[in-house]
Amino acid sequence: MDHKISICHNSWLQSSLYLINFILRISQGINKLSQINLLFHGIIVGIIIFQTSIIAPTVFKTINPKETSIFLRIIFPKFFIFILSLVFFLISCDDNNNEEARPNILLVIADDMGLDASPSYNFGLKKPTTPNITNLISKGIIFDNVWAYPTCTPTRSSIITGKYGFRTGVMNVDDELPLSEPSLFKFFKNSSTYSTAVIGKWHLSKDSNHPYLTGVDFYSGLLTGSVNSYFNWDLTQNNTTVQNTDYITSKFTDIAINWLKERNEPWFLWLAYNAPHAPFHLPPLSLHERSELPNDQANIDSNPIDYYLSMIEAMDAELGRLIGSLNEDVLENTIIIFLGDNGSPRKVAQDFNSKRVKGTVYQGGISVPMYISGKGVLRKNDREDALINTTDLFSTILEIAGINNSETNDSYSFKKILSEDGNYDRNYIYSEIGDDNISDVAIRDRTHKYIKFGDGSEALYNLRENFLEYPNLLNNPLTDEDNIALDSLLKKLNELHNN
Repeated sequence: MDHKISICHNSWLQSSLYLINFILRISQGINKLSQINLLFHGIIVGIIIFQTSIIAPTVFKTINPKETSIFLRIIFPKFFIFILSLVFFLISCDDNNNEEARPNILLVIADDMGLDASPSYNFGLKKPTTPNITNLISKGIIFDNVWAYPTCTPTRSSIITGKYGFRTGVMNVDDELPLSEPSLFKFFKNSSTYSTAVIGKWHLSKDSNHPYLTGVDFYSGLLTGSVNSYFNWDLTQNNTTVQNTDYITSKFTDIAINWLKERNEPWFLWLAYNAPHAPFHLPPLSLHERSELPNDQANIDSNPIDYYLSMIEAMDAELGRLIGSLNEDVLENTIIIFLGDNGSPRKVAQDFNSKRVKGTVYQGGISVPMYISGKGVLRKNDREDALINTTDLFSTILEIAGINNSETNDSYSFKKILSEDGNYDRNYIYSEIGDDNISDVAIRDRTHKYIKFGDGSEALYNLRENFLEYPNLLNNPLTDEDNIALDSLLKKLNELHNN
């Protein structure tokens, strides 16, 4: 009997030690304990209690049958239920803390805002006054080598799917994104408690139900690529399209602010302004610093760049209003990504040849501004020259949200360079425009860029020596360095299109 009492005593002692260890680890921070870890401790405690329950009746029966009955009917069940309740309560706490720790994600897309119209890039003599974007820059990272697509539709598709356009069939303006393709928003819907919204320009289908079918929780905005007037346009929301006469940049901001006010869970907001896309105009005077500009079409036509810049200033003012609407705790837990969807249009392009801007695979058409700041961005007022495709936002956003991504597609997460200066896995970037039959394609590495045009002609540039793509190295005998670069780019291009 003494031996059995000793075993029983040891079992309860083991159980107590596990509980003490369990509680000590919890006191260090419940979010440091995984659900598996919690369950493991709970199961061990349960096993030890069960072991004790088998031995205890024999021991207690020898000592006192009445005590045995009390133990089996009252003490043991209540203690066991207490342990299980504690385990599952802590799992629930762990879930809540993990969700609270997940950052909110604000992706802001500017329409037709190239490097030459963007702060902190050394292109363009005329720049907009953008205090809010500049504030983001001071608290985050400027990216110098980001490639989008030459037009807006395929850039948006590349972010949502993480795929190049030749894989999805979305390679030009007004191409419709097939619903069979993977969707960033479906990953959020299926793998997290995030709320998602797209507010603003969609331009991936004219079907008002299309955003929801791709997994978006809430959509409100402009289905088409442009408007005839920023003061009179069609707003689509809840599958209904109505005429709206509010200034469109301000209206998108109003909708975003109202949606954010209702959020108690982590959120991902895709805010797609259609500014500064044409038609060029003078925004409401309270939103910019160019009040001296005449508000007539003749002056706009003769001097479009100043009106174009005033539209960027208005967008910046409204972005500032949105950010200012967030309380301090929410803002501190929010990462902000600001991106241009393609290069500047021909009428307002600066520095870049007017035939090498939006709509082309030259640098003026596909090299775009990107700034990232906020939660998890430890590098402040810094620059990053890593090669990044807009497809990479797919994997990066999912990793930021803590969502497992089983489909890498053409997307590489660059999350780690938000906190440390260093390389990541991408050695080349790619872009294209056209259709399945004929297209212009471009690919580059750290130094060289190769273009294959739809008419069969080719070009090779050393971007390290001349970012504006002069001269075409294929017009003269190549150096050994240029030959090696060309062979490498052709090999990678062939691998892409035959994979």
